Amino acid sequence: MGNQTNLRGIAAMLIAAAAFSLMDTGLKLLAGHYPPLQVAALRAMASLPLVVAFVAWRGAFPSLLRVRWPLHLLRGVIGVATLSIFAYALKRLPLAEAYAIFFVAPLLITSLSVPMLGERVDRARWTAIGVGLCGVLVVLRPTGAGVLSLAGLAVLAAALGYAVSAITVRIVGRTDSTESQVFWLMTFVALGAGALAAPHWTAVRMDDGWVLLGVAVTGFVGQLAITEAFRHGEASAIAPFEYSGLAWALIIDWVVWRTVPDAWTLVGAAIIVASGLYLVRREQVHAESEHP
Repeated sequence: MGNQTNLRGIAAMLIAAAAFSLMDTGLKLLAGHYPPLQVAALRAMASLPLVVAFVAWRGAFPSLLRVRWPLHLLRGVIGVATLSIFAYALKRLPLAEAYAIFFVAPLLITSLSVPMLGERVDRARWTAIGVGLCGVLVVLRPTGAGVLSLAGLAVLAAALGYAVSAITVRIVGRTDSTESQVFWLMTFVALGAGALAAPHWTAVRMDDGWVLLGVAVTGFVGQLAITEAFRHGEASAIAPFEYSGLAWALIIDWVVWRTVPDAWTLVGAAIIVASGLYLVRREQVHAESEHP
């Protein structure tokens, strides 16, 4: 039975990774024509109708007002910043390179669980985190001009924002519904990013309507799939398949933009992924030792 539920969770995670890769492709296309804050606003605005329909289908409207407002507002602020920064980076970096750096997020979540959740991280896991951060340095290596890429550092900042948001979800999830978390995040990002982008708002081109529709659908499917993945399977068995997004990024970069990452980016990505997989495996062994 456990294997069956894990297989279902793995399938859902593979779908989520593919959907989010396609969504980020749409964001990269939009980033070529609109300011980063507007891209963040458009991503949330495009998704809101589907989110509202989902909340209605679940009959969850009564739960939307019974929430911990400060934490939802915090997630909204982080969401605006993270999406905007990531959109800025996507305009300037190949998708695969951005993903290689962004996959440091699981390592950052483990690090932040100590001060924010009071969890204990042993020496072996700190070593894995350190190795993973070395992988980021490999991807963010100095350019020919001798300076780090600002876009690369932006992805690292977005990964940090994502990690803080993920920790916040774990705290908010103790009392608030999943529907309220998704609804208020999209609402606050749409309102916040929209207000900040308003002074420099660029008229949305008709040609980009299909991109916005794709972002809305793939973002919604990805969110549902990743929720389903962790609901049905063990995190330690499912989490590694999130890294399949890197394969999608490599394929999309080649098909859409005819770009391939250099050897150093691939080496750095391999180090980051290996560190993340080690952490996942160590969590599984730790859990098995506590529950014989």
